[in-house]
Amino acid sequence: MGMNARRSAVGILSAISAVAITATLLVTAPVSGQNIPTSFPRNETLYTSGTQYGTPSSWNPMQNGSYGTGTVGLIYETLFLYNPMNNKFVPWLAKSGTWTNKTTYTIKLRSGINWTDGQPLTAQDVVFTLELGKIPAVPYSNIWTFIKSVQAPDNQTVVVNFKTPEYQQWANWLYAWPILPQHIWSKYSSTDVVTTANANPVGTGAYTLLTANQQEEVLEKNPHWWANSIGYSVKPQYIVDIVNGSNNVVLGQVLSGQIDLSNNFLPGIAKLISGIGGYGLKTYYSKAPYMLSANTAWLVPNLSKAPLNDPNFRKAMAYAINPKAIASQVYGDIVTPANPTGLLPTWNQYIDKSVVAKYGFSYNPTKARQILTQAGYKLKNGFFTMPSGKAINLSLIVPYGWTDWMAAIDLISSQLKAAGINVTASYPQYPARLTALQNGTFDLAITNDAQISNTPWTYYQYMFNLPIRKVQNANLNFERFNSPAAWNLVSQLNATPTTNTAAMKSVISKLEQISLQQLPMIPLWYNGMWAQYTSSTWTGWPSASGSNHYLPMTWRGYWNMTGLLMLTKLRPAS
Repeated sequence: MGMNARRSAVGILSAISAVAITATLLVTAPVSGQNIPTSFPRNETLYTSGTQYGTPSSWNPMQNGSYGTGTVGLIYETLFLYNPMNNKFVPWLAKSGTWTNKTTYTIKLRSGINWTDGQPLTAQDVVFTLELGKIPAVPYSNIWTFIKSVQAPDNQTVVVNFKTPEYQQWANWLYAWPILPQHIWSKYSSTDVVTTANANPVGTGAYTLLTANQQEEVLEKNPHWWANSIGYSVKPQYIVDIVNGSNNVVLGQVLSGQIDLSNNFLPGIAKLISGIGGYGLKTYYSKAPYMLSANTAWLVPNLSKAPLNDPNFRKAMAYAINPKAIASQVYGDIVTPANPTGLLPTWNQYIDKSVVAKYGFSYNPTKARQILTQAGYKLKNGFFTMPSGKAINLSLIVPYGWTDWMAAIDLISSQLKAAGINVTASYPQYPARLTALQNGTFDLAITNDAQISNTPWTYYQYMFNLPIRKVQNANLNFERFNSPAAWNLVSQLNATPTTNTAAMKSVISKLEQISLQQLPMIPLWYNGMWAQYTSSTWTGWPSASGSNHYLPMTWRGYWNMTGLLMLTKLRPAS
């Protein structure tokens, strides 16, 4: 997502001279009472941006969308890491995890791991963390719909007993949710567990929270990090994550060497890398699309409204939109058009090409008009009406300030109008847009909420989740597609072992067929895993052509998808 106005590369460069940044950032308002340095050695400090869009104020992992940068992954750690580049789990706090039978999963913890207050990590901490899910407000509370019990027969062993195993969701939990210290969190009430700011977090991770203020959050290397003993060593002594107020200002900071890694959408970045000398900037790929793919951007229709409740109308919209033009004209080809299934490139093995060939779609406005005509819609004054003759006037929304998406829906609305579908772009503030999605008061919207993960189950859970509620607070199934058959298939997929690829493909093929025939959401493009870095202070960045193939990401949920391991490959520039 982009947050600020797109400018030409020349316009951006002319603005850089106005950006005033000090090489050493001042730090105020320490989180705890220790002596806080007011500056940091530049060659020991990694400056980042792109995650924190407001003042960091919470380090509570239960506040899933708002906790401070690195809370999960750098401060608190998970049992496993997951590498989406090779679809492998990396044993982390756990040295192993095994299905000892169909309904029992046994975790063996590493020995010698301590919390930063000196207390040992034990199996009781894992049991405690899992049992926090019995609190309804905890985000992973639904795991207790399929977990029967959890025990710690000794300090290094955890045994999880399942009623009916949900293999896909359980595998996702193992790397997505961190282990918390029982001796601290057991003192919180059930309300405090999800509301506390946790301003002095005690974790097991590579970094500790040093301080935070309105401008930045500062993390300091943990000298007693357990992973040093098994060959891992993070290189930056400090990580300073800059609160992002403007993508254009961040671009100036990156080009002037004040930010090392930006996970912002930076307008004009393709031109800066390829067309104007590069300015020392690097991305994962050296040519288009430059970025890895992070999520799928969909056109989401509100199926509770006519004519959006008509599959023929949705299919006509799919044929009327040209994702290639969006990728080129809006993004400068730093994104790629989505496969009609919407499955990310990391899930290519699950795409049933025969299903796509039979039910897929591609840009063809003539076919869009044919579909509408055959379905009984009538053309009047250049726009289709309902079969009754009632005018069709639809609104397409994205949040104000997400300027790449604003430009995208301007183009989409013009493409739809060219096919005779009257759609107007609209840009409400983010809270109003979210309320419209949750309450079902919108017509059309762009969303990209389902991120890259270990399994397409997360993608289809988002698309088909039931039941549909009056207010969809879970941020799932905003389109309100009511298909028990599809949801049963999602549940069947969830109950399929992650090691049984053939069975997964069989279920996913059926889900693809439903999604392509019904088009509850229309995949448009793969949103980029925005990552731009400079080698003026740090080298060894992730690259398709180099040896570092970890994710160059600071976003929430990405440190534990190998963003942490990226830090072990960095080296100070000479």
